Amino acid sequence: MTLGDITREHVDAIVNAANAELRGGGGVDGAIHRTGGPEIMAECRKIGHCAPGEVVITGAGRLPARFVIHAVGPVWQGGGADEDLLLASCHERALELAREHGCRTVAFPAISTGAYGYPAQLAAPIALAATNDALIRLPLIEKVRFVFVDEVLRGIYEQALARLKRGA
Repeated sequence: MTLGDITREHVDAIVNAANAELRGGGGVDGAIHRTGGPEIMAECRKIGHCAPGEVVITGAGRLPARFVIHAVGPVWQGGGADEDLLLASCHERALELAREHGCRTVAFPAISTGAYGYPAQLAAPIALAATNDALIRLPLIEKVRFVFVDEVLRGIYEQALARLKRGA
């Protein structure tokens, strides 16, 4: 887990917290499109749409990665609309798609915790458990890094990771 700018990560695949229309937006999504350049948006337009809980892949344009995996996280609706399952699916599917494309290193943002309103304290254990489960099934993935824009968010995920390691 690191504090920084995900668009500067030297990994095989950067995971983007995308919207269903794959049109770019604010936060991580906007930063990835701005830094990566118009090639990413051109590929997204060809794909057209991605449902919540699902992922699609494009080239990385000018980013230092090979690919961008666009993961559409759930919009928080209070916890009763399968948000937990959709968030877990984003992480699992992103790693499966990364493996299918020969990726060994992947960087994730805190999917759905920004504009989509998912409380980070609830999202962190789901994201980390799903990632851990996927890594057990996909041993070719060598390194996953979560990249956060602020110290508070990183702290929430680090605490959730410590609880996951303790089995709590």
